[in-house]
Amino acid sequence: MRFRAVPIVLTAEERETLESWRRSGTMEKRLSDRAHLILLLADGHGTNEVARVCGTRPARVSLWRRRFALSRLAGLEDAPRSGQPRRYTEETEKRILAVLDQSPPKGFSQWNGRLVAKALGDVHVRQVHRVLAQRGIQLQRRRSWCISTDPEFARKAADIVGLYLSPPENAVVIAVDEKPHIQALERAQGWLRLPTGKALTGFSHEYKRNGTSTLFAALEVATGLVRAGHYNRRRRREFLDFMNDAIQGYSPDAQIHVILDNLSTHKPKRDRWLAQHPNVHLHYTPTHASWLNMVEVWFSILSRQCLRGASCTSVRHLRKLIDEFLQAYSETATPFEWRKAVVYSRKPTPRLSDAGGTSSNG
Repeated sequence: MRFRAVPIVLTAEERETLESWRRSGTMEKRLSDRAHLILLLADGHGTNEVARVCGTRPARVSLWRRRFALSRLAGLEDAPRSGQPRRYTEETEKRILAVLDQSPPKGFSQWNGRLVAKALGDVHVRQVHRVLAQRGIQLQRRRSWCISTDPEFARKAADIVGLYLSPPENAVVIAVDEKPHIQALERAQGWLRLPTGKALTGFSHEYKRNGTSTLFAALEVATGLVRAGHYNRRRRREFLDFMNDAIQGYSPDAQIHVILDNLSTHKPKRDRWLAQHPNVHLHYTPTHASWLNMVEVWFSILSRQCLRGASCTSVRHLRKLIDEFLQAYSETATPFEWRKAVVYSRKPTPRLSDAGGTSSNG
């Protein structure tokens, strides 16, 4: 006994939709093929003929004929599949996170994925790593921070940020600090040929110490220009000597605002130098908040672009290297951009460039 095929009659909207599926270059191929199949059936072609044109079996044509006749366009979608049952649930994730709140096993200073999986017993280490990655937890990473305990933090920080964003009219704002004990390291540099024939250039871990030097620097906030001075020590007398050079060149009537940290050499009880320079005003950062001093950004640039990996045969060689970098830097110096990021997670407070803000000098 032969079964009569269910006739396919399309509405104008259905035909338009199926035509768009068939012509679309972004539609999934299986839906495009099914749309073509239904359009051929609607045009009166038989099951065997449609199967031959579409390169499939007649049974498959009959299947999609019945599915379309029963559910129309929705019938061309794949039926939901149950898939493999979930092995791990939200309760598993809670158990993994709960383990991290406990002390690690004896003999270990911190948790890792393998130890967490072993403590749970029935959770694979890959699932532990998967949960940690989803939560953004990196067990091997250790962050450090320094929280200011200064009771006047808000007032001092607002004072310094105000100088950066809206300095007094016709005033000069400079950020001053020192980088002590810069080592003149002489490294064994050259190249190394590997057994594969590849050559590597660089330096070995062997080095010779040739002394240290202290660098004082003053960053002019409005221009980004830096003045620097080399000294053997960083006592009060060296600091005042550098300050004399830093303010030299400005008009005696110019109001100069200097941003400093709380080093003892920066703030003596009796300051005769300030009495001799009434146009100089000192602004101190809060305790444990040196990142508010913008010159720290320049010191970071100096370390990355000049000092890291440098080989110096003497202190004089080191100072010459720094002076050459300073000259090259001054040719393209631009002011740093003070920018405060909105922080939504528990992260360190916004900083300047390397210390958290952005720098147009890189």
